[in-house]
Amino acid sequence: MSDRRRERGLQIEWPTVSLAVGCYAAGFAAGLYLWPSYPALSLIVLAFAVALQSSLIHEVLHGHPTRNAAINEAFVFFSLGLVWPYRRFKTLHLRHHADERLTDPFDDPESYYKALWQHEELPRFLKVLLRMNNTMVGRFLLGPWLSSIGFVIGDYRAIMQGDRVILDAWLRHIIGAIGVALIVTYAFGMPLWLYALVPAWFGQSLISIRTFAEHQWSEHPDGRTIIVERSPLSFLFLNNNLHLVHHKLPNVAWYKLPALFRAEREAWIARNKGYVYPNYLALLRAYAFRAKEPVVHPVLRRTPEPRRAFSPRVRARSVHGGGTAPVPAEPPKE
Repeated sequence: MSDRRRERGLQIEWPTVSLAVGCYAAGFAAGLYLWPSYPALSLIVLAFAVALQSSLIHEVLHGHPTRNAAINEAFVFFSLGLVWPYRRFKTLHLRHHADERLTDPFDDPESYYKALWQHEELPRFLKVLLRMNNTMVGRFLLGPWLSSIGFVIGDYRAIMQGDRVILDAWLRHIIGAIGVALIVTYAFGMPLWLYALVPAWFGQSLISIRTFAEHQWSEHPDGRTIIVERSPLSFLFLNNNLHLVHHKLPNVAWYKLPALFRAEREAWIARNKGYVYPNYLALLRAYAFRAKEPVVHPVLRRTPEPRRAFSPRVRARSVHGGGTAPVPAEPPKE
């Protein structure tokens, strides 16, 4: 191996390493020192630590802070949010980066849209919940529950059908989650149910502020991804409020995104056809209790996929628990 290749292999992004250390230090400090005397403040700090780790997980799956995938995974092995297996999220999120398929109810694993025929088969109460989930307040309160429950059910079914890759991801995740549960229960002296109900839930709710309007349907693929120009939450989101910049440059570290946006601001805004908000407060004012998007996709998947006389396979699964359209395992025999 040449010296140049060795240097690339050992490259470390110290801002991200420092971020990880600070995230876990804040969580430990909140549990060990704040919880006994200031329990409410402790829960708030822990919720922000859960949200920050969620953003860190996103950074890690894109190949940061080192060039070694195993080392990167070690940075987020202990899931503060308890629910999402890192390897499952990595697989689904990287599929989401196929920009030409963004918002497709089946091909985009992070789409909040439903196919028309799929939506018509849902029970009435779930349709109501999904409409509420498309408001910003609804997404904050209901989003973590709806996505987590649907995702766990979908993965459970896949495991029961023999998917060993998903099983392996969950076994690794459970080991890390048990470690977090032991620390919360015995080191912090905090009831585990309270940790799950407040920091774990509201940590994901904070992330839902970012994800609420990240994507919308547009005939132009780049017009499907938002830019929120500035926000006091930018650090918590690791600058993913500049979401189009991330989608176009997915391997660029979080701390480089603002400068890249400022250097060509007008070009970025033109590129996404003006899908820009000045801040998240503007989104809240417009969509606090009003749905920003319809539940049913306005263009794609309007009719059921035709079933053929051969065994289908499943292409992918959604982070919101939905399956995908069946596709052929092999060409039909005429």
